[in-house]
Amino acid sequence: MIDENGEKQGEMPINAALEAAVEAGLDLVEIVANANPPVVKILDYGKFKFQEQKKKNEARKKQKIVELKEVKLRPMIDTHDYEVKAKAMKRFFAEGDKVKITLRFRGREMAHQHLGMELLQKIKADFADTAKVESEPRLEGRQMTMVMAPKVA
Repeated sequence: MIDENGEKQGEMPINAALEAAVEAGLDLVEIVANANPPVVKILDYGKFKFQEQKKKNEARKKQKIVELKEVKLRPMIDTHDYEVKAKAMKRFFAEGDKVKITLRFRGREMAHQHLGMELLQKIKADFADTAKVESEPRLEGRQMTMVMAPKVA
């Protein structure tokens, strides 16, 4: 048992511990139930619950929700357009978000799927230092997709 001042009182029967808690005007709270013998502490249960809730809220504030951003490209993209898309992807990775690169083929472009694969390989090479490939490029109907996630330092 641990008293209200945080001092260890040692092992004692449950009745004696309850009596000590009533005497102090506080509650007897089981801290570690699966220990042998169980660890109990004399404290204000309402205040204890409030502190636990505050800790949970702080942890929730600090966590980052990872979003999946999508960047759409075409196989015959010009260099300037590619640079604009690459800049956007760099910003997404800096914010800690994943990026889904979608490459859409139109009409006869389906006959030149190797151009699309080369473009996705170029993206993979350009972002090798800042991002890792989460799902390799694959063709789904008329579009090729690849998912990249930021590298954790």
